[in-house]
Amino acid sequence: MIPHAKDVKAQAARRLVERRLAENWGTDDQARLDTWLSESPANLIAYVRLEAAWSRTDRLVVLRDPAADGEKPARASRTLILQIAAVIGVVAVLGVSAANALLHRNERVFSTPVGGHETVAFSDGSKIELNTNTSLRAEMTSTSRTIWLDRGEAYFQVKHDAAHPFTVMAGNQRITDLGTKFLVRRDAAKLEVSLVDGSVRMGAEGRKQAVLTRGDVAVATANSLSVRKAPMQAISNRMSWRRGQLVFKHTTLAEAAAEFNRYNQMKLVIADDATGQLKIYGTFRVQDAALFARVAQDVLGLRLETDPGEIVISR
Repeated sequence: MIPHAKDVKAQAARRLVERRLAENWGTDDQARLDTWLSESPANLIAYVRLEAAWSRTDRLVVLRDPAADGEKPARASRTLILQIAAVIGVVAVLGVSAANALLHRNERVFSTPVGGHETVAFSDGSKIELNTNTSLRAEMTSTSRTIWLDRGEAYFQVKHDAAHPFTVMAGNQRITDLGTKFLVRRDAAKLEVSLVDGSVRMGAEGRKQAVLTRGDVAVATANSLSVRKAPMQAISNRMSWRRGQLVFKHTTLAEAAAEFNRYNQMKLVIADDATGQLKIYGTFRVQDAALFARVAQDVLGLRLETDPGEIVISR
């Protein structure tokens, strides 16, 4: 049964309130949210609209520190809940189109389905390539350029303009362009940024900041940020999806299967850890999951079992 639009909005509002007010939001919480968002485009659209509306509501109200004027935390929480309730009311009364016009004047939403690939060009000369199952929002104004990567992977080619900063927000991480080309991949557990050219400043507010240059790969989790150098060929291989390919070099079968599963409805299932640790290499089209499984069968002597919606690979 297809959920009613009103039910989807209610679920989106509940999940947004949980995320905004949670004191210890962790990777498991984020994974559950990401799963719900990926279940339907309607889920993602409802959540993105309410999240943007919440942020704008925060900017419209009088900002103050509750501790400074004696406001109790519970009262502050109720205030935030009332704010999101008011936003839901705006959407319900004005309708999606009118509410979107009111709350998203400068913001545009771009997304791709599983297996999708889209390039977005902006008037300033910057380009963003969206990989499979990716969603981002863009707000380009006369004073700033801001992208929110809500899910997935995107390659950024930024036209540098010091007077108009280009910023990518992914979770609590801020990536500020210093004139560059870079790849950003976000999932439930971590954020990974690979620098192709130029440099960026990256880090969460109030935490460790890092300036990344060509060949740097940064990995950020909820509580850490690490940076390492990688060969440019390895970074190029990471971006082979731009050509519709996946490149594996001594990659474990488990890692390769996980990559294919990002692009295909037919899923590859590795039966056990020992099978998953076997190494494989080669170049495949992103849609060639079945071909990859047959190659693994022939080269590594594995067994294949095809079930509805999945191919199980075992010894």
